[in-house]
Amino acid sequence: MTDEPAEDGELESSRAALVAGLDVPALVERAEQLLLGGPRLFTRAQVAERAGMDAERATALWRALGFAQVGDDEVVFTQRDVDTLEAVRAIEQSGVADDELIATMTRILGQTFSRLASGQGQLLVSMLAQHPEHLESEESVLAVLGTLLPLIEQVHEFVWRRQFVAFFNRVATYATSDALASTLVPMAVGFADMSGFTALTRRATEAELGTLLEAFEATTTDVVSAHHGRIVKTIGDEVLFVADTPSRAAEIALDLLERSRADERLPALRIGLASGPVVSRLGDVYGSTVNIASRLTSLSRPGWVLVDRVVAESLAGDGRYQLTARRPESVRGFHHLRQWRLRRASASEPPARRRGRPRGRR
Repeated sequence: MTDEPAEDGELESSRAALVAGLDVPALVERAEQLLLGGPRLFTRAQVAERAGMDAERATALWRALGFAQVGDDEVVFTQRDVDTLEAVRAIEQSGVADDELIATMTRILGQTFSRLASGQGQLLVSMLAQHPEHLESEESVLAVLGTLLPLIEQVHEFVWRRQFVAFFNRVATYATSDALASTLVPMAVGFADMSGFTALTRRATEAELGTLLEAFEATTTDVVSAHHGRIVKTIGDEVLFVADTPSRAAEIALDLLERSRADERLPALRIGLASGPVVSRLGDVYGSTVNIASRLTSLSRPGWVLVDRVVAESLAGDGRYQLTARRPESVRGFHHLRQWRLRRASASEPPARRRGRPRGRR
């Protein structure tokens, strides 16, 4: 279904980025037709009727996608809206998904693509601003869009299919009848947090802050992917990642520390790891294991990795690591949370010292 205009702040930054002399509203209107495959032709009732769908149902899907309510007489829909509603009807008629599942799927698409479109739109405006030769006329801008958009769409589809394959490969690792019926999935969970970020934001320029966040996201994405992990989400100065084993999570955490030390753009990181059953829902993770990893991150010092009992016991016999037990602490939701500092083992360190098996409860 059609997209909504950019928010006021995004519009202002976009206009400021374009050189004077371009008729930005006219350019946006022409770009809209390029993106949507044609002009706006239908009202809300008309698009629902053409798709053979109840008007209230179509409106509910529109809202689930995160788009604003439109008036009954507003002509805002295109033929692609009709085609998309027909596709949703076909999914409904397949008998595989009920109304609740379709609403959930629609909501995920809306939230995901809203963030994706905002980020890519800002990057595209920046790219154009850096190449003024493409801003000489509306035609030159549209020529760039006409070249890039099909390529971006192709990459979107490829990445989505690859990520779908990766998801089913992960499912296959615990695909028993009991496991598939359960919402609990065993995994290792980690949080990586930039220490001193709040103070940095007070004295950093907008450009410096952008460079910092780009360096953090690029580093975490590279390291987590390299060790077969998955980034669940990035929340400002913190990233939440998961891995299928404690050892992979440990490698992610230690590599992140090493990469941050080597990158002068990044402050020291604080990392917490926990392992156990996790509620995995709609790409996100929940539960006690996630909460423990978060609490350990808050207890960690800059340049440290703290792990819970399950991770510590899993790594205790591995000569690559050194585990140092620390005093348990009471944190929100957990009384006497046990913790171990994780480091790479020193080649000169006696094996007995680095192989002590941690004991005790969380």
